[in-house]
Amino acid sequence: MLHHFEPSSGTWMMRQDKTDNLIARTPGTSLHRQLFVIMRDQILRGLYQPGTSIPNEEALCAEFGVSRITVRRAVADLESSGLLIKRHGRGTFVSDELPPARPSATLGLLDSLRKSASETEAEVLSVETAEPPADIARQLDLVAGVPAVHAVRLRRRGRTPVMVTEAWVPEAFARGVTRRELQKRALYEILIAQGIHFGRVVQEITAVAASPFYAKQLNAELASPLVRITRLLYDAHRRPVQHLTIHIAPERSRLLMDVSIETVNTLAAGSIFHDIERDSQK
Repeated sequence: MLHHFEPSSGTWMMRQDKTDNLIARTPGTSLHRQLFVIMRDQILRGLYQPGTSIPNEEALCAEFGVSRITVRRAVADLESSGLLIKRHGRGTFVSDELPPARPSATLGLLDSLRKSASETEAEVLSVETAEPPADIARQLDLVAGVPAVHAVRLRRRGRTPVMVTEAWVPEAFARGVTRRELQKRALYEILIAQGIHFGRVVQEITAVAASPFYAKQLNAELASPLVRITRLLYDAHRRPVQHLTIHIAPERSRLLMDVSIETVNTLAAGSIFHDIERDSQK
């Protein structure tokens, strides 16, 4: 089932479609939370227009394959968030006062984001020398048991947490990486100041479920979806000097890239890899 907006009546009409929106019953986030996230996204993207009614409980149950209790809990959360308004005897309507829509990616937007980058404030959560996890040690070309400097920071915009960064730097490159310095400037600036010249960066972007630590720091629900950005920075001699992971909540933040036309069809612009084995030929 999909819903089609009917301008003449100002409501959403249900129609049959081959696409199935049933919510998967897998371990993790509760069904009502999944439905809340889906409908919140639909509302904020304009699929449900301000002032229009949303489908009734029966239609939502049929569309997503969930119970009335699940629908009611999700709708109640959307009301509490100010996205929906229940009008007695008439139904539930999208609020006329929605948050402003996210602007599309443009050069003007990128310029404004660069100007506002300094508006976030960093809090150093920890700085320690420790043995990195095996996968990170391999990427940094460290043998088992060799320690590195581990730094974790939380960035806020105003009172809202927006990003957690976690960096590992081999001890040979981490002389100036201290809590005091990290409170004042970015890690890459500290490394440049001590003579490191960066050569290239390999970056990976994926989605993960919020662990208890990241859920707490980002004020997100446990197991809710987060965007994880992993960067491996090399110096001019092709030595890995920093492993960085960034976690952001997608409803608050997004990653934009400015790619030159010369590199748009190259690895520099990014490639998608599928971690799935090929189906064996029958």
